[in-house]
Amino acid sequence: MTKTVAQQREAAFLSPPPEVKITHAFARPFDNLVATARTCYSGSGIVRDDQVLGDPAGPAEAREERRRRRDALARDLYQAGHHTTLQHAHFQFVLSNVSRQFLWSFLHSHAFYNSEQVSQRYVAVKPGNYAVPPLEGRALAVYQETVAKQQAAYEDLCRLLVEPASAAYYARYPARRHYRAKYDREIRKKAQEVARYVLPVATFAYLYHTVSGLTLLRYQRICRELDSPLEQRAVVGRMVEALLAFEPAYGAILEEPIPPEATLEFRALESLGPPGDEERKEFLREFDRGLDGRVSVLVDHAARNEETLAQAVREVLGVGRTRLSDDDAIVLVMDPASNRYLGENLNLTTLSKLSRAMAHCHYTFRKRLSHAGDSQNQRHRMTPASRPILATHLTSEPDFITPPLVLEEPACHARYREAMEATWDGIRTLRSLGAPDEFAIYLMPNAVAIRFTESANLLDLRHKHALRLCYNAQDEIWRASVDEALQIREVNPRIGRFLLPPCGLRQKTGARPICPEGKRYCGERVWTYALEDYRRVI
Repeated sequence: MTKTVAQQREAAFLSPPPEVKITHAFARPFDNLVATARTCYSGSGIVRDDQVLGDPAGPAEAREERRRRRDALARDLYQAGHHTTLQHAHFQFVLSNVSRQFLWSFLHSHAFYNSEQVSQRYVAVKPGNYAVPPLEGRALAVYQETVAKQQAAYEDLCRLLVEPASAAYYARYPARRHYRAKYDREIRKKAQEVARYVLPVATFAYLYHTVSGLTLLRYQRICRELDSPLEQRAVVGRMVEALLAFEPAYGAILEEPIPPEATLEFRALESLGPPGDEERKEFLREFDRGLDGRVSVLVDHAARNEETLAQAVREVLGVGRTRLSDDDAIVLVMDPASNRYLGENLNLTTLSKLSRAMAHCHYTFRKRLSHAGDSQNQRHRMTPASRPILATHLTSEPDFITPPLVLEEPACHARYREAMEATWDGIRTLRSLGAPDEFAIYLMPNAVAIRFTESANLLDLRHKHALRLCYNAQDEIWRASVDEALQIREVNPRIGRFLLPPCGLRQKTGARPICPEGKRYCGERVWTYALEDYRRVI
């Protein structure tokens, strides 16, 4: 029996195929595209979706002619690049059997989406839930053996890390020692959060993912780019199938994916030629030396950030320097005691005329985070980064991040190192058997080091720090945020002193309770601490 295109695509991976469904969408998404465009030139008011094709009970010939004109206008708009009309209609997907690597490398690598996915920090990972690339014979056996070792190490560390997690937890909450039965589950979650670092990025996730029609078309066009083109094509292919089943009219403007060999990244790597293992190692060592012991290092910033911010504030208010000095202008916008929006639960700064003055200040950081840590970090979509083609950073030696809690107990550290050595042994063997790097990187652990450059304007960076300087934030992104805030204080002290966690902001605005986390309160009076004194293990 001849296989369908969908069956041929799904046969590539040996693991269960991705499950993709549209759960919510606009009723007439393609008609909406045309209705919004026609409204721009309508002298009689809004053109409604249901007016595009006319009365369903009307003559079939008339409706067919309207459909032809609709599709022609849609193609014309698409080819001319008038794509805002495609952004109104959104589609909410539920996805399962998709790897963490796919999420990091593709689905969450841009700004125009919203996702809510299962968290490995809070949900235990069961054996067998991982992507299996199309490997055969010894290569397939090595892959599966390595994943089994990673799962075993995860389960061991979930147990071994309970003791150091308990010590750190009760050092923070000494009164809770008397109610251990009540808090033991929370401690096990802390251990589990760190144990996940040994799991492979092949591990499956499930999630809600919402995008506009425009983003979905972009997915289709570029889904064959590196790092994981085979899985990307499979998942995006199913998303497009679901779209066309819901609204076939999108076929009028749908383009085929760019061939892998025509993508920018493939062509660049092909022209440069493959670097040797030692060359890659030296690149990684050079990058790490530049961090000077930090997680995130400030490598560039606008020369006149503070002066520019102050002048922008005066421009909003229409006053001169004699009425409002630079110092006072900065305080007006950055100090929560003056700018009460900074203590709000909603992020109102993008809608506040004065707060938007912060958008003119810029900072660039060079960072080194684990795959797990950067998966949290990249969800801050307004602080964009140039993340690597992960396969180009792959060397023969283990290259990973070690969480502080692991270092608290020698037995945990030994088991962690053993897991990393076993992982890279599997990767080396897989590559020696001729497996493509695209498939070998699925064995990389959540702990694998990701090196990249990230930039942000102050408006968006301040919001990120307000969330991630909190002691409840994931450890690595918290440490990166502390590094960044401290360095901004050095170069722009009038700005940097107001980069605070949510409790610090709320304390200055007079909001109560000071900590907004409720029962998730970290147990520390962080709003009383100097930033340079921030310390934590869990």
